Amino acid sequence: MQIGIVGLPNVGKSTLFKALTKKAVDIQNYPFTTIDPNIGVVAVPDERIDALAQISKSAKKIYTTIEFIDIAGLVKGAAQGEGLGNKFLANIREVDAIAHVVRVFPDEKITHIHSKIDPANDIGVIETELELADLQSKEKREKTLRQAQGKELPRLDLLTDKKVIFVLNVSEKQLAEGWQPDEELLKTTNGKDYVILSTPLELALSEATPEEKKEYFNELGIKESGLDSLIKTAYKTLNLITFLTTGEDETRAWTAKKGDLIPKAVRAIHTDFENKFIRADVINWKKLIDAGGWIQTKSKGLIRTVGKDYIIQDGDIVEVRI
Repeated sequence: MQIGIVGLPNVGKSTLFKALTKKAVDIQNYPFTTIDPNIGVVAVPDERIDALAQISKSAKKIYTTIEFIDIAGLVKGAAQGEGLGNKFLANIREVDAIAHVVRVFPDEKITHIHSKIDPANDIGVIETELELADLQSKEKREKTLRQAQGKELPRLDLLTDKKVIFVLNVSEKQLAEGWQPDEELLKTTNGKDYVILSTPLELALSEATPEEKKEYFNELGIKESGLDSLIKTAYKTLNLITFLTTGEDETRAWTAKKGDLIPKAVRAIHTDFENKFIRADVINWKKLIDAGGWIQTKSKGLIRTVGKDYIIQDGDIVEVRI
């Protein structure tokens, strides 16, 4: 899963990415990993893993992960190759979704490329460039179709078809005052998911101790960091769910598409499982916690045995029979 961080220059993309790269995750084998200078892997926060690992006395905890890619800043005219437009558009084609960072914070020391803070207009600039790039792609496709003489061509991958999460980057003061997008900005986001955060605060939180984080949260009246909210929102935007396995060796989260039948979902555990699948024992994670563990759920008859037609559910704990 790859999320591309995009936006105009000086909107907070680099600070966001830096906060992500410094994000400390309390797990044993998936610390934040930088693959390239502009690509990083972040664990998806999941309190279910922590609770299950404790009750199963697991030696390891393994979370699902998302790759974040810091993509070059966009300027007006990118579709015609202005600035780093060609690089920007090439990189964005490779990602599964876009985290579009939009500047809301005022700061005289940081120049805005359009000399004014106007989030709705900034969103429009980037969306226009994506539409123009798609128009060019369609024109090239038409030309290729004429030359192909009826031969099948691969699906056209349009930039405007990408899933989008708007990252509304506010100041710490705006966050403390409970800033919310106005009607004009909400109209511009067109019903897409958005997250409100302050990138300097997120950078500070990524470097803070657990006690310092609690203090920040209490002061601002929030329950989790903006980064955690962004990561969870990205997972939801991509229409993904998490199922789980747990035991003494490890408690682990696995990724599936919403609506997947269980044989397809458990390919994540091992590719052979899809073809060799016979049945699986399944229970919701909360029921297992409430019962006190896997053995107790079995003795109480709470575990369901399901076949190939079962649709995997978010939060299912699965034990596969092959």
